[in-house]
Order: sequence, then C-alpha cells, then structure tokens
Amino acid sequence: MGYHLEGDLLEVCDCKVLCPCWIGEDPDNGTCDTILAYKMKSGTINGTDVAGLSLALMAHIPGNILKGNWSVAVYVDERASKAQEEALLGVWTGKFGGPVADLAKFVGKVLAVERAPITFTLLEGRGILKIGTAADCEMAPYKGAGDRVTTLNDSVFSTIPGSPAYVSKATKYKRRTAAVGLPDVNLENHNAIQGHFRFDC
Repeated sequence: MGYHLEGDLLEVCDCKVLCPCWIGEDPDNGTCDTILAYKMKSGTINGTDVAGLSLALMAHIPGNILKGNWSVAVYVDERASKAQEEALLGVWTGKFGGPVADLAKFVGKVLAVERAPITFTLLEGRGILKIGTAADCEMAPYKGAGDRVTTLNDSVFSTIPGSPAYVSKATKYKRRTAAVGLPDVNLENHNAIQGHFRFDC
C-alpha cells in the first residue's frame, strides 16, 4: 500500500552556517551532531493515518555524511498509538522503501527508540523544537532581496529529497542525549535547516 506523507522539517546541527554536509563536504568539526525532526501535516502509511504526529532522529555522524555509519536515537511522538508508531518506524528505518529509505541507508546503528512529547512549531519562519527533556531548539531562516527566504536546491545530500531547503540559523541548540549514547550539545547561532516535504512510495 505504501505511504504518502506531507509536512515540515526542522533540523539543527553543530556545524557553522551552512552545514557542509548538504554539499557533500566534511562537517566543520570532523563529525556532525544533528537533530532531524519531521511533522506530518497529513499522511498515511499502509493505510494508517499519521497526520499531526512528529518523529525526530538525533544522530552522530562520524565523518563525511555520504559515507554513512550514523549512530541514531529515534524519538516518536508520545501521542502515537502502537500502530502509528510501528508505521512511522517502518518508514524511517527504510523498511517500506521509497525516498525515506534513501536517508535510512546512512544509519549504521540505532542506539535507542524513545517515546517523548514533541513540540514542533513553525510560525512566520520561526521554528521551535522541543523533544521531552532531550532537546530544546529555536531557529529562523535567512532572507534575501524582497524578504524572500534563502533556499538551497539540488544539493548532493538532502533530508527532504525533492524539496528546497531553507537556510537557517539556530539561536539555541540544546541536546541532552548522553544517556542514549550520543554527545550532549549546547550551542548558539549554528546551522539550522527548515523545509517542507512530500514523500510518496
């Protein structure tokens, strides 16, 4: 039956703006510690409605992003039913194929799967992401002439394949993930990405 998902992405990492990973270069620090959060505005997975739910991946990328071997902790919206959780995990682990499986292939190790309250808001360009006690982030996009948001298109790597990414800055990026085997992060004014996605399989 496949899946059809539409929604928003909020992403932060410890690279400077713009994160080199998006153009296939090595991360600024030699490694990259990131959060990728997806909010489904609408969508079904094998007939299961997942509209309104969020899922986040917290990852440690040990080198060039295209070489994979990421270590990841997955956070599922605590409001999800068991069926919805299984459906979301099926997509983001690559089990159900499609464009998200192209992202999942970079994961080498899943350290944990947690349920947590996820606050994901995107209003007039300002993004707020909170994941239980594990993450607290705020960001806003850069803008150019005519107050148009600065976009990144046709990059060698993307967490929202097929859609433009909005180049942003995180005024706050706090991650408390040592308990699941990932480095803690506490930064200001580093890389962020926003965007809209549509995934079909």
